[in-house]
Amino acid sequence: MKADIERISDMEAILDRATELMDGVDKAVEEYEAYQSEISKLESYYTGQQWKDDYVADEECRLPSDLKRGVLSEDGVYNMLERNRDMLKMVRRIPEDDW
Repeated sequence: MKADIERISDMEAILDRATELMDGVDKAVEEYEAYQSEISKLESYYTGQQWKDDYVADEECRLPSDLKRGVLSEDGVYNMLERNRDMLKMVRRIPEDDW
């Protein structure tokens, strides 16, 4: 009887934790998908003339030295955009046939 109660309690804890984790993932995915319009703005900036102009201004030291400028890193933005594409494939529903 004691083993039954312990097993059921253990399984209940697993159920509760799994549900909590899945709820967190659901929320994070919703927020991530809602943020895609902002990521699209960054991609448009990065692939447009304004980014090139800002990059040149940075190279010519025309920007304040204390300005955060990770967005002017070619690899940083490119890598984030590639990762975004990979993550979108992952979070968009996997067909049930693949299970």
